[in-house]
Amino acid sequence: MGEIIALVDYGAGNLHSVHNALKAAGAKVSVTADPYVVRAADRIVLPGVGSFKACAQGLAAIPGMIEAMTERVMVGGAPFLGICVGMQLLATSGLEHGETPGLGWIAGEVRLIRPSDPAIKVPHMGWNEVALLPHARAHPVIAAGEAYFLHSYHFVADNPQTVAALTDHGEGLVAAVARDNIIGVQFHPEKSQAYGLATLRRFLEWRP
Repeated sequence: MGEIIALVDYGAGNLHSVHNALKAAGAKVSVTADPYVVRAADRIVLPGVGSFKACAQGLAAIPGMIEAMTERVMVGGAPFLGICVGMQLLATSGLEHGETPGLGWIAGEVRLIRPSDPAIKVPHMGWNEVALLPHARAHPVIAAGEAYFLHSYHFVADNPQTVAALTDHGEGLVAAVARDNIIGVQFHPEKSQAYGLATLRRFLEWRP
């Protein structure tokens, strides 16, 4: 029968391209806004583009969804992948358009990118290196390579051990976070061609 991957639909933008990329990676995907489907899923993927505030509000507007995700991931141990703002929502809070609570699964704050060099443009947009940190080099999903980024805000983690990879945009910005059965990537695997598909395949094979 194969595993069911719940791709959470909460009006966050890049749903269809992520769906297509997951299918191309070999996944059986259920695009869903139903908490009961999420509770029964083998894996959960949370996409997201736009502002932290809008995405957090969209997720909270689905009755029971945050509770279902928390139960399945934090209690049930299902592998979880957050993409772009879906990764940022793992944080304790985001500071875009005021302070908004996140899921709080990986302690930290999402802040505006403020380069010290005025020649460095915001948003951080385009292809850039994903550089693994030494403690994450054995991670079964996150790998070094080149990926596509598009963001103006970045994840600042409280615990450096939860940062799996950095990218350089005038300073080191978090490219991936990881703890236990949870992964978040700031880049867009659905736009990152071979590197992105390989990342999704590794996620589908991951047995944390």
